[in-house]
Amino acid sequence: MTSEPGPGQAFSTASPGRFEDGVVLPVVNQKGGVGKTTTAISLATALADAGERVLLLDLDPQGNATSGLGIAVEEDQPTTYDVLVDDLPVDQATVPSGTPGLDVLPATVDLAGAEIHLVGAMSRERRLKRALRAPRSQYSITLLDCPPSLGLLTVNALSAADALIVPIQCEYYALEGLGALHRNVQLVKDELNPGLQVFGYLLTMHDGRTRLSEQVEAEVRRHFGEEVFSTRIPRSVRLAEAPSYGQSITVFDPSSRAAVAYHRLAREVIARLPAQHAMEASHEST
Repeated sequence: MTSEPGPGQAFSTASPGRFEDGVVLPVVNQKGGVGKTTTAISLATALADAGERVLLLDLDPQGNATSGLGIAVEEDQPTTYDVLVDDLPVDQATVPSGTPGLDVLPATVDLAGAEIHLVGAMSRERRLKRALRAPRSQYSITLLDCPPSLGLLTVNALSAADALIVPIQCEYYALEGLGALHRNVQLVKDELNPGLQVFGYLLTMHDGRTRLSEQVEAEVRRHFGEEVFSTRIPRSVRLAEAPSYGQSITVFDPSSRAAVAYHRLAREVIARLPAQHAMEASHEST
C-alpha cells in the first residue's frame, strides 16, 4: 500500500473552542470514488436528524450531491455558480432538501465554467469564504461537497473552511494522493487561511471480511492517530443504490448498517465541536 504522507505530516486535529459560530467543513479528496459525495449527503442528513441546522453546498460541477437528494434544478434556478460568479447571496439560491433542518445549495454542470470566469476576478480564491459569511450565523454546520480535483473550486473550499473531512477508501493505494492534498492545504494555510486544519479522516468502503480493509485501517490509524474517526463506513449495496432514488441512505434504508454508521459519524462530528455547541444541539433535538 502506497503511503505518501509520513507520520509527521498529519494535520492538527480540530480542538475544542476552535469554532465560535457555525462551522464550515468541506468533504475533500482529489481522488474520485472514495465516497466523498455519499459522505456529504449522508452526513448532512444524519446531522439534521440529530438536531443540527445544516447547509449542504454542492461545489462539484457533476452536481451529484444535488441529484443524490432528488433535487432537480430548473432552468434559470440560482445555483452555486451564481453565488461564486455573480455574488448572489446564498439564501437566494438554497432549496429545502426534504429533510427538516437541511438546506441545499445546488450545482449543475455550469459550475465547470466558474473557474474560467473567475480567472481575472479580484480575490478569486476567497469568493466562497465571502459568500458564506452570512450563512455561518444561520447554520450550525455547512458541509461542502468538493470536486475530485485540486483546482480553483477546491481552493475556494479550503479558503472558506474551518477544517476538512477527508474520506479514505479502504482499498489498495488508500493513501495515494494525500501528499498532494497535504501540500495544497499547507499552501492555503500559508497564503489564505492560517487556521485551516483537518477535522477528521473517515474510512469508507470498509469490508471487515477482508484482510486488505483491516490492513488499510491499521496503516491509516498509524499515520493519523486520533485524527481518524472511530466510525467506519461499510461497503454496502444499499448505500450505492440510494442516490439513484434521490435519497440519502438515512432515508432510503434507515436501518441499514451504512445508515447506522452515518448516524454514529454525525454524533462523533458533534462531539468534536465545542462542548457548548454540542450541548445546545442535544437540547434542541430533545
